Amino acid sequence: MSAVLEAEGLQTYYGKSHILHGVSLTVGEGELVALLGRNGAGKTTTMRSIMGLTVPREGRVKLFGRDTTGKPPYRVANLGVGYVPEGRKIFGHLTVHENLLVPPQTKGPWTIETVYRLFPRLDERRTSKGGRLSGGEQEMLSIARALLLNPKFLILDEPSQGLAPVIVQEVMRTVGRMKSEGMSILLVEQNAFLALELADRAYVLSDGEVVYDGAAATLADDRARMEQLAGVSHAAVDIRH
Repeated sequence: MSAVLEAEGLQTYYGKSHILHGVSLTVGEGELVALLGRNGAGKTTTMRSIMGLTVPREGRVKLFGRDTTGKPPYRVANLGVGYVPEGRKIFGHLTVHENLLVPPQTKGPWTIETVYRLFPRLDERRTSKGGRLSGGEQEMLSIARALLLNPKFLILDEPSQGLAPVIVQEVMRTVGRMKSEGMSILLVEQNAFLALELADRAYVLSDGEVVYDGAAATLADDRARMEQLAGVSHAAVDIRH
């Protein structure tokens, strides 16, 4: 299996605050990898380091075999990386359809019409302002916008955060569908149960260090260890079709 992402020895700071302490992780082609950990463990900083939003002081990031360390985010995205940030970051003053017109047109299976078919709620609300959407609808819009780049690798940061269980089911079924279609995915998720149900492998961060690296099923079966290491939610949500 060829590596889509190779991050090695990331040492990332915010000013004088040392956040990541030698974080290393990989994502293989067609693989879904979960990144778990308590709030403040360094998950979002890891995503930002990969995307070039916060450049690590030490360590290397390779995407599709190319060294992207220190490259600006648009260069990273142009390689075929989609990023759905925590907090959605949609344009509240634009309509749903206008939000979907923001990404540059790229060749591939994902078009505005195909994402409307994927998310019928967005089709129904295509003329609604982004700021008037529910949290779940905003998450769908954020994912749809990333898909329009036709990425080969998708990074999702806390897609279920703040959503009602029924909407979480819908969002996670979508993630599962993307995986089944061969997309490589790095999933940062507070709900460990959900993430491990979908993932092939998992990493756990604690205070900016990797404290677990292994099969998702192995971690899911060891509830005591998962609680001790991850300190995250285990609420069960049925994401089967």
